[in-house]
Amino acid sequence: MSDIIQLLPDSVANQIAAGEVIQRPASVVKELVENAVDAGSTEIQVIIKDAGRTLIQIIDNGCGMSETDARLAFERHATSKIKEAEDLFSIRTMGFRGEALASIAAVAQVELKTRLHGEELGTKIEIAGSKVESQEQVTCAPGSNFMVKNLFFNVPARRRFLKTNATELRHIVNEFQRIALAHPSIAFSLVHNEQTIFNLPPSNLRQRILGVIGTHANSMLLPVETDTSIVKIKGYVGKPRSARKTMGDQYFFVNNRYMRSPYFHKAVMVAYENLVPAEHCPPYFLYFEVDPQIIDVNIHPTKTEIKFEDERAVWKIVVAAVREALGKFNMVPSIDFYDAAEVQIPSVQKEGPVTEPTVHINPEYNPFNTKVRGNPDNHAPQIPSDWQSLYEGFESGAGNKDDSTSDTLILPSKENGDEDREYDDSEEVSLGENMDAGALYFQVKNKYIITSVKSGIMIIDQRRAHERILYEGFIKNIRSEASVSQHSLFPEELTFSEEDAILLREILDELRIFGFELKETKERTFAILGQPSLLRNIDASKVIDALLAAFKSGEVDPQQEVKENIALVMAKNACMPPGEVLTQVEMAELINNLFLCNSPNYTPDGKPVFTIVDNEELEKRFC
Repeated sequence: MSDIIQLLPDSVANQIAAGEVIQRPASVVKELVENAVDAGSTEIQVIIKDAGRTLIQIIDNGCGMSETDARLAFERHATSKIKEAEDLFSIRTMGFRGEALASIAAVAQVELKTRLHGEELGTKIEIAGSKVESQEQVTCAPGSNFMVKNLFFNVPARRRFLKTNATELRHIVNEFQRIALAHPSIAFSLVHNEQTIFNLPPSNLRQRILGVIGTHANSMLLPVETDTSIVKIKGYVGKPRSARKTMGDQYFFVNNRYMRSPYFHKAVMVAYENLVPAEHCPPYFLYFEVDPQIIDVNIHPTKTEIKFEDERAVWKIVVAAVREALGKFNMVPSIDFYDAAEVQIPSVQKEGPVTEPTVHINPEYNPFNTKVRGNPDNHAPQIPSDWQSLYEGFESGAGNKDDSTSDTLILPSKENGDEDREYDDSEEVSLGENMDAGALYFQVKNKYIITSVKSGIMIIDQRRAHERILYEGFIKNIRSEASVSQHSLFPEELTFSEEDAILLREILDELRIFGFELKETKERTFAILGQPSLLRNIDASKVIDALLAAFKSGEVDPQQEVKENIALVMAKNACMPPGEVLTQVEMAELINNLFLCNSPNYTPDGKPVFTIVDNEELEKRFC
């Protein structure tokens, strides 16, 4: 039998490696910018065309490379960062494996111009599909200039699976922000299709954070700083009111390297426990400084996951550090027992005799006497002269249908707070053949509506009923493309991160179909000119945040049934809040609108809206 095992050609092996390291254009940006940082650059430019499909260009003023190094850098596992296995436990550079350039050159057309400082000429190399096409000496600026053209030109299947330009650009912006936040002393710029997205000069940490997420967050940041024998933590966290449903401004850095860690994210959320609403997350920018020997950065191809030697200890330190920052700036509720404005306690006088307190009474006061006696300040209760009119109609039984049923039902009213409200039969609404004509509606735990039907008792989940009504209303608007928008006299302005702003620009047309009218008044700031008429008394900004969160989490696929998915997310987040108190009219209107829906039995995601306890079941309960 002949031998069947053989070594793969370098070009094929590089393409396989590229499948792990180079997943999309953002991966190329990450690897090349990290190399520029390791080269000691003080200024890095990122130029993108067509979200990286056509061109990715990285220009830096770092140390540059010699002719030999420039050629060797494109070989697999060629690196200047480590020389022996022990070096893996003391890594302080961004890259170290030597796979990035070889992987990029295997799936793209790459041109490199580089020159050492002090040299007169530099080197130009052109590589396509791992094959060196040319190498020559040229005149160029000191540093390195990488141009990556036609990414995945020789792997058409990978190119077809790239997302839309807006989606790929969001990923590029995300990677760019991570590196820019980790190195505030370096100047960064990002240009897409000749439009500048970021221009970040060298600055301190707080200024760099504001340059990335926007100056509107300046008043929302609280400094965090703690120093222990295990880890040193510094950075900033957001005030509780800055928490949003959309993720995106949550960053961990370890020795200036971005780290993704759900475990430490949970630690931050524990520190904010009972301070932010459920499913909301505050922004945070936490920088860890640790001994490289107690961490392992070599556990993931993209180097975004880091293993700590003692994660539990670091977890506790993170919780304590964030809680300390919140408490130091009075973000945690507290009780002040020494507020002189609230409680006045007389001080003890040491000089002079202590007298016994006395109580003054009027022995001549008679509460049953209508005349004023003794002290003129003491008055007997006054009885109105028309007191007899208060009892009119009680004996006649006016308004009663029969002797056994009262004509009124006292229910809590949302308009009057705790005041009672009178219900009359004129508010009843017919709900079809199965509904009792004289049915009343009872709200239980401010969550369920109970009413009688001919077959028994119906129990309705009011939030799910409202969700179904809103969803079918949105779907109707989609099909008719005639949504009703309620314009605002004073439009609310919302400022987003660049990542969220890119996504919002992508879905503006879909939102307009639902009745949202948004206009970008300035960079990353949108004014809500109008919102759907179905969303009465609903915070439009919260609905938009929920939509962005759904897109980021993959709940909404931009390429499949975008409008239906948006309708589902909007209905779920725009329905009435838990614990909503409803009046009789509102309950009747809600139930009437529910049974006008095409599918009143279930919510859009398949949960039951109501259930019926039939008459037979009721009879069994009393056997």
